[in-house]
Amino acid sequence: MIDVLVIDVLDGRVMKRQAKRDPESLLPLPLTVLHILLALADGDKHGYGMMKEVAGRTEGKVRLGPGTLYGGIKRLLEDGLIEKSDERPDPELDDERRVYYRLTGFGQRVLGAESQRLAQLVGMARAKRVPMRFSESSG
Repeated sequence: MIDVLVIDVLDGRVMKRQAKRDPESLLPLPLTVLHILLALADGDKHGYGMMKEVAGRTEGKVRLGPGTLYGGIKRLLEDGLIEKSDERPDPELDDERRVYYRLTGFGQRVLGAESQRLAQLVGMARAKRVPMRFSESSG
């Protein structure tokens, strides 16, 4: 669980309170969100870098277009799973207009919880001897 500052507006008054968020409350993650979090799991990246990594990691089967990617980034920022990063690579190797993102501690816990959920699901499929690869001839 993580502490979150919640701001309520009640009768025109702003009330601040602490709340606990359980990473599992956000599960299951949409596929786009999962791919963005996985792209950031090993370090800060900018949007185009995330798009390239996802396409490469999935052998082109998943491609995040700009609208999908930046919509996901916006949601992840709002939910506190990622944050903008101030760290930048060598300026000679980078474009100063790029915005870099990183996982927050909460984002790492959510990604871990989702990874565990998916591993359990795969374990259930294996226990039932569900084929993990399908050939063209197995129809």
